Amino acid sequence: MSTDQFQTGRLKQLRDLLERSDAALVLTAMAGFYLFFLGIGAILNYNLAGLISILGQVTFFTAVYALVVLALNLQWGYAGLFNIGIAGFMAVGVYTMAMLTAPPTGSPPGLGLPLAVGVVGGMVAAALIGFVTALPALRLRADYLAIVTVAISEIIRLTYNSPAFSTFTLPGGIDLGTGGASGIGNFPSNPVRAIYYADPSSAASGTTPIGAAVFGVFEAVGVFRSAVIVDLTYGLVLVVVVFLVYILLSRVGNSPFGRVLKAIREDEIVAKSLGKDTNRFKIKTFMLGCALMGLAGVVWQGFGTGAVYPQAFRPELTFYIFIAVIIGGAGSNTGSVLGGAVFANLLFLLPQYLPNIIEQTFAIQASPNNFIAAIAPIAAGEIAPLLGYILNQRLPALRFVFVGVLLVYLMQNRPEGLLGHRTETAAAVDLSEGHTPGAATQPDPTAPDEPGGSDDE
Repeated sequence: MSTDQFQTGRLKQLRDLLERSDAALVLTAMAGFYLFFLGIGAILNYNLAGLISILGQVTFFTAVYALVVLALNLQWGYAGLFNIGIAGFMAVGVYTMAMLTAPPTGSPPGLGLPLAVGVVGGMVAAALIGFVTALPALRLRADYLAIVTVAISEIIRLTYNSPAFSTFTLPGGIDLGTGGASGIGNFPSNPVRAIYYADPSSAASGTTPIGAAVFGVFEAVGVFRSAVIVDLTYGLVLVVVVFLVYILLSRVGNSPFGRVLKAIREDEIVAKSLGKDTNRFKIKTFMLGCALMGLAGVVWQGFGTGAVYPQAFRPELTFYIFIAVIIGGAGSNTGSVLGGAVFANLLFLLPQYLPNIIEQTFAIQASPNNFIAAIAPIAAGEIAPLLGYILNQRLPALRFVFVGVLLVYLMQNRPEGLLGHRTETAAAVDLSEGHTPGAATQPDPTAPDEPGGSDDE
């Protein structure tokens, strides 16, 4: 065996070991988050139903953030497409689903189609809007592309917020509407409810045999809130969805198509010099990423009330997703999942519980609504009102301070993120141990085309 073959074999083994350790790190991190939030529930004296509810929240927000971060990683991490209009494409997905599935007699009216049709329709609509955006925008570079995508996102949000589209009539007399600033409510958004309830739109309709059995088991241990069980199940379903998307994007990234995307990210001129139609590759990638962002918007609404409002898709949502990508490491699907988990749990969920934890620990109950009422009692030696004001009125806003500190630390100490790609497959032939490049005389049917051919099929 030659030295080169030995080295490539060792590199392959190292790469496989790193991938396995990355997966183990994600599982370990999730176990840590579950234990951490169970501890928070214990500090706040939650009962069993409360503990299950907090586990459901951790599972849901981790999964939904991981899903949308994976979509952004495909565009930015693999192809270098600086899309900061994520919130808009999520809005297209969920609004399309809502208009397709809302009852025709609702306000605003919908088409009353099955939920599965709405989910597929939301993804297709997001992909089509991505295609329309990509045609002119992908001719631009870096910050100019970012400006176009954030403008498209705001146009989408303001369109859904406009009273002109609150209710309108399509050709053929079909009534639809976005609800304007009031949004759309009362549409089916959680497929898990169909497993537990005879009528998914109403918990009062009675349970299915599966619902009766599952609820009976939990009631036996003291959990009488069926909504808690539905939300936890929905979170577990989303974990499966994230896993399937992860497998899909991993295969895309390691395929000849993915290698072209990485070449475009590093140097588009070089990719063009090899005969690749880079615009076509970027358009396909942008559409796939937007479709997954639309899916993320759809599943986001399945947790809770099943209503959607334009205010939920403001630009800061895009900022959150980019932070999660930076934390995990651009170009790494495993890093995207880990980054989504870290952001969802430590920077999104934790600040919501932190005021209650501090109040419980230090017995601070006062929480005046204005600054004057908070500082007036200081003259009498009482600081509890000021501390209560800070906790309840200002602590959630400090989330952005925490985010800023974290980003500064990452940029200075680990700019590639927690799990940024350490090794990437760049060769078009197998360089693993036992294979001698150039030894085969017959063409490999699985190998990509020669430069100038089409690797996108």
